[in-house]
Amino acid sequence: MSELNVAPLTDADLDASAFQPADLAVLGEGHIAYVRPIRSEEVRRLFPQAPDLTPGLDLFALLSASGAPIMLADTRDAVLANAMAQDLHTVSLH
Repeated sequence: MSELNVAPLTDADLDASAFQPADLAVLGEGHIAYVRPIRSEEVRRLFPQAPDLTPGLDLFALLSASGAPIMLADTRDAVLANAMAQDLHTVSLH
């Protein structure tokens, strides 16, 4: 087992300009997902395989930390339950 690094963070460790977009995209991948309200008209952009939906529906999408779609449901509770079943910590996107 490796030793835990207990050295304090420095300003260089926290310099946001050092992060590349790809670094930020995978931050939390496999651990964090976000819930995003979505209208049925937007579904095809995130879920190209989705069937045609009635326009005007309010839905909820569960997306990975990198933005990859995980699931779509008609209730927020359904996507939260799915995230919990997959051991994902959820955050809301406003």
